[in-house]
Amino acid sequence: MVVNIGFHIFILLMMIIGSIVAVFSRKLISSLVSLGTVGMLLSIYFLILGAPDIAITQLVVEILTLIILLCAITGRDVTADMTSSKVYAFLFIFILIISFLSFVSYSYFIFPEFGKTNMHVGEKYLYLAPTKLKSANSVTAIVLDFRGYDTIGEATVIFTAIVGVMVLLRKKGKKDE
Repeated sequence: MVVNIGFHIFILLMMIIGSIVAVFSRKLISSLVSLGTVGMLLSIYFLILGAPDIAITQLVVEILTLIILLCAITGRDVTADMTSSKVYAFLFIFILIISFLSFVSYSYFIFPEFGKTNMHVGEKYLYLAPTKLKSANSVTAIVLDFRGYDTIGEATVIFTAIVGVMVLLRKKGKKDE
């Protein structure tokens, strides 16, 4: 995917503006929305840079963090009451089904025939792992040597999410009884 430099600058500027709004906002909810916007833009940026696995991890961590922070800020359950808005629920489900079916029909035309591959990067990794890296295990060579920065990024995102959840869900004070 070829993206011009202006788009990169636009995404980065939007993330900077969202961060500034999140820091200087007087209301916690608007700060939370700005923080969510920055996280979603970061996920889109990872996708543009060609790291879809990190983009998916960022998206999942962002959604879970926003839900936990929203529950912590409001101090109540954040479930939706669908009894008063059945029309919107059916509309949402209809749009979701149409989107899914259009994605499936589109992917039918872009993927190769079953059993044939269009990805040849793996062949290069499997060929170079025993010769170049002198590794007995090709999987370890690929994860640690060829994709080392990617693995460190994923581990950092997951570790940060776990620490954030532990901090939010701990008991306050933890005094001796």
